[in-house]
Amino acid sequence: MSDSPADATPRRPATIRDVAALCGVTASTVSRALTTPGRVNYRTRARIEAAASELNYIPNAQAKALSSGRTRTVAVLVADITNPFYFDIIRGTQLQLKAAGYTQLLVDTEESEEVEANTLEQMRRTADGVILTASQLSDAALVAASGRMPLVTINRDMAGVPSVILDTPTATNQALDHLISLGHSRIAYLGGPESSSSNMRRWAALSTAGRERDVDVVRLGPFAPRTYSGAAAADALVHSGATAGIAFNDLMAIGMLQRLHERGVQVPEDLSIVGCDDIFGADFCSPPLTTVTAPIEQAGRVAVTMLLSQISPGVGLLQRNQEVLPTYLTVRGSTGTAPAGSPRLDR
Repeated sequence: MSDSPADATPRRPATIRDVAALCGVTASTVSRALTTPGRVNYRTRARIEAAASELNYIPNAQAKALSSGRTRTVAVLVADITNPFYFDIIRGTQLQLKAAGYTQLLVDTEESEEVEANTLEQMRRTADGVILTASQLSDAALVAASGRMPLVTINRDMAGVPSVILDTPTATNQALDHLISLGHSRIAYLGGPESSSSNMRRWAALSTAGRERDVDVVRLGPFAPRTYSGAAAADALVHSGATAGIAFNDLMAIGMLQRLHERGVQVPEDLSIVGCDDIFGADFCSPPLTTVTAPIEQAGRVAVTMLLSQISPGVGLLQRNQEVLPTYLTVRGSTGTAPAGSPRLDR
C-alpha cells in the first residue's frame, strides 16, 4: 500500500527532550552526557548515545555554546576587505583556525572606529575571541576591549595588548639605503592615514635614518591607502622636487605609477618609486614595483596561536604578549639611478 500524504510529511527534528524521554532520564542528564561525558555514568551515557543515534538527534550549536561558554568561533576584523593586503592575513587566520577546530567570522569595519567598537561589543556574545587588523580604536578603548575578552592586534603596538607586529620600518630603511646607493639625495615619504600606527612608525624610522645618512627626507600627505590616492601622491612628489618616493603601501604606489605614466614622467628614469606590503600584482606593474615584502600570511597564523593561548590557557600553547616578524626589501624595476643633475651624483 502506498504511503498516505500524512505519512510523507517530514518529521520534526528530534529534541533533547525526545532523547531524555526515550531513555527515562532528565534533559539535563542528556546534555551532560553529550557535552561533558565524564560527568555521567558509563551505562547511562551509552544508553543516551544510542537513543540520540536512533532519533538522529543533532545537538543545537547555540545550546552547546550556552552550556560550555564557548562558540568555537573567532572574529577577524579587517579595516577594508577590498585591500589585497588583508587577503593573506585572512588566509593565514582561516587555515590556522580550521586546524584548531574553530570557525572564522570575517567583518569589514570600513576603516571606521564606530563600526569597529560596535562590532567588538557584539562579538563579546558571539565569539570566543577577536583578531583586529589595523585597529582604528583609541589607545584607551583598545586596552579596555582587551580587558573584556581575548583579543590580539596585528600592526598595532600597544602596551598591555597582545600584538603581532610586521617590522616594516626596518625594511623601509633598507629602501632608503637602496635609493641612496642609486644617487638619490632628496627622498619623499608618501604617508598614509595619520591614525595609522604603522604610518607613524615608518616615518619616525625614515626621518631618523635620513638625518643619520645626511640625506633630505621629506614627508608628504597624508593620503588614503587606496589606488585612487596615488594620483594626488604622484603630483605632490613631482612638485616636491624629490627624485624618489617611498609610498605608505602598494595600492598608493600602483596609483602613482599610473598617474606618472599619464603625465609622461618615466619610472625609474625620472622618478623612482617604492611601495610597501608586496601585495598580489605588485610584480605585474609597469614597471614591476620595488617594495617592502612582509610575511603577511604568517602574521595571521601567529595571531591565531596567540589568541588561542588566551582562550584555552594551559593546553600547551606558549602565551606571548608580542611577536615581531621581520620584513625585507624586494628590488624590482621601479627604482633606478637618480636622474642627471642630482646633487648626490654631482658630488
